[in-house]
Amino acid sequence: MNHLSGHPSLTPMLRKLMKWSALDEEDQQAILDLPHEIRRVDRGDYIVREQDKPSHAALLLSGFAYRHKFVGSGGRQILSVHMSGDMVDLQNTLLRTADHNVQALSRAVVAFIPCRAIKELAFGRPRVGMAMWYDTLVDGSIHREWTANVGRRDARARVAHVLCEFGVRLNDGDLGSPCTYEFPMTQEEFADAVGLTPVHVNRTLKALDRDGLTDRAHRSVSIKQWDRLAEIGDFSTNYLHIQDEQGRAGADLPAWRMRP
Repeated sequence: MNHLSGHPSLTPMLRKLMKWSALDEEDQQAILDLPHEIRRVDRGDYIVREQDKPSHAALLLSGFAYRHKFVGSGGRQILSVHMSGDMVDLQNTLLRTADHNVQALSRAVVAFIPCRAIKELAFGRPRVGMAMWYDTLVDGSIHREWTANVGRRDARARVAHVLCEFGVRLNDGDLGSPCTYEFPMTQEEFADAVGLTPVHVNRTLKALDRDGLTDRAHRSVSIKQWDRLAEIGDFSTNYLHIQDEQGRAGADLPAWRMRP
């Protein structure tokens, strides 16, 4: 990427897509040349609203965002968390009508890329299209894991699983340490991610601290016994499909990151 021109602001997108597909220099340049508009959003701002018909796809350049849906009773279910480099609504370039919400979890910088330009790039450059397809498939894999987490794990496992995932994804994106990080969710938001009440989440987090597995101060999380926390959370990285810079799957990852 050192010899490429174009918009350096789209470099997080390029790095993410290059994990999924081998892209030549022309492919890389085409990604960096995508037209886009950069906007800064505050915590709580909507990036996509359900029933919107987006004309632009949103690339998260910094900060955090989350997908969620409201049900008829007004309850909210958080479906996933996103961080720098994630295309938070790539599927809307084809589906046209948003079926869920995407909201900023922190102050964030977002690049809005015209859906028309995304489609032209994906269909005109098959390797780029394959990388985008892979990216949406991994999103689906994460959603399946979150469904299993809420539906079949107990409270302690649900909370432990999310804490492990967040650290691993930060590490994989070169955004932080897997063991010490700032967790951007409030306890109410965390509760909506794991299908519990805020009181139950608070008690579970305190129990993890008391057992010496974690150490929290405000929103700072320090994982003290990673292997044990991963065991409690039934956590592996299989569903994240983490690959190295040569596009190889995680066969060389430490043992705690893989489930047999």
